[in-house]
Amino acid sequence: QVQLVESGGGLVQAGGSLRLSCSASGGTFSRSVMGWFRQPPGKEQEFVAGMSWSGGSTYYADSVKGRFTISRDNAKNTVTLQMNSLKPDDTAVYYCAAGRFGLVGISRDARDFGPWGQGTQVTVSS
Repeated sequence: QVQLVESGGGLVQAGGSLRLSCSASGGTFSRSVMGWFRQPPGKEQEFVAGMSWSGGSTYYADSVKGRFTISRDNAKNTVTLQMNSLKPDDTAVYYCAAGRFGLVGISRDARDFGPWGQGTQVTVSS
């Protein structure tokens, strides 16, 4: 089974940028749909971005479209989330997740993903 570890979170001012990385070990990362989700304080978890196993297809939540970019390097078993023009509303714990076995298309449903990383905190100050 794939094991995931996120890094790259931190504190940034509004308008700034952060780059989150997710390193995978074990399992079949290169054949897994990958997703980024986030959980803002006091709110439910929400989908942020997803990418097909080949990297040929991506999907973004409307709230981040045009500001965030998901990418992956199957040779290095990593998936990244480049976040630009950050807003205070982007403050959340960010998680990367691997699509469950058999997931072919990009899903926005967290139930279609597992395992999950431990999460990394992103705080955007105004």
